[in-house]
Amino acid sequence: MNLPPVIAIDGPTASGKGTVASLVAEKLGFHYLDSGALYRLVALGSQQAGIDPKNASALGQLTKKLVISFKNGQILLNSEDVTEVIRTEEIGLRASAIAVHPEVRQALVGVQHRFRTNPGLVADGRDMASVIFPDAVLKVFLTATAQARAERRYKQLIAKGISAKLEDLLHDLQERDARDSSRGAAPLLVASGAKVLETSELSIDQAVKTVLDWYQSAIV
Repeated sequence: MNLPPVIAIDGPTASGKGTVASLVAEKLGFHYLDSGALYRLVALGSQQAGIDPKNASALGQLTKKLVISFKNGQILLNSEDVTEVIRTEEIGLRASAIAVHPEVRQALVGVQHRFRTNPGLVADGRDMASVIFPDAVLKVFLTATAQARAERRYKQLIAKGISAKLEDLLHDLQERDARDSSRGAAPLLVASGAKVLETSELSIDQAVKTVLDWYQSAIV
């Protein structure tokens, strides 16, 4: 059976992979999976349920019960629109802390596989190419310097009217990078066969074009 094609885009926090992946999906008419949102949804759900981020067993059980859906640009958790809520720095840090648990990651594998439907899927995250979709037709590791990523995040937050300090964002990103790269379960890494795309000096349009060009070459 031929499975729908997958473009897997991995990379560190604030590398721009979400924006690039969603635009690539739009251009190709593919479905889009923001796997990072899934961990943020578990983070929010666990916060609402009062579950300690270190309680791996309880987090794994909770994950299996969450009702998650993506509709018209909105992210729904148990039928509630949480699109903006899960993007806060607080939830992001909590998501990174609970993502180290194999119980949570395993519970989400099936959820992620269900997004693979025709005509194809663009999935972004930290282990899309290495763990979730190792047979992806194109694997991309999209990255940028910590300084460039912190500046992007700072501009995003300020544009939304959210106060932020650049030095604090940089520190948080560096800590998150270290945690994501050193965790035992599916650490952040460049998957075998992945193409590395450094975006510190690239515009979003340039990054999208590069991925689309790589995809066309991959399917020829």
